[in-house]
Amino acid sequence: MAEPPRDIFRLSRDWLSVQEVVDSVSSSRCGAVSVFIGVTREDQVEGRKVIGLQYEAYEAMVQSELSRLAAALRARWPSLLHICIHHRLGWVKVGEASVVMAISSPHRQDGQEAIQHAVTQLKASAPIWKKEVYNTQESSWKENSECSWSQRGGASD
Repeated sequence: MAEPPRDIFRLSRDWLSVQEVVDSVSSSRCGAVSVFIGVTREDQVEGRKVIGLQYEAYEAMVQSELSRLAAALRARWPSLLHICIHHRLGWVKVGEASVVMAISSPHRQDGQEAIQHAVTQLKASAPIWKKEVYNTQESSWKENSECSWSQRGGASD
């Protein structure tokens, strides 16, 4: 009997486990598990050092957007089997994962293309907001350039 596709989405205030995400999409039917790990990076902004990010979300709408994203991925790459996206909320210090996603597919090309597309679309459509916190104790809300409402429009970060 064929294994039914699974979509797994989680918003969490806790540390994200890459292994848990990978395990959740693994299948003997698939020769590839494509993974993306978005990590909070140390950055310099106008002479201030980023020490972490604070994430907030409209959680019910995020779940809806992730379901829509998974359906779009499956329509574009029908060979995908399982899709898993975990995203942190709350405080995420430099060096920790903010998002972990994995997609299983029989062959690597579909999974790799799908994961790249998923990252871009997640940033463009999911109502998740981030605030950079600096070593000066100042902070600033950041806009994803992929968002349709972005003033910058189109560039990736």
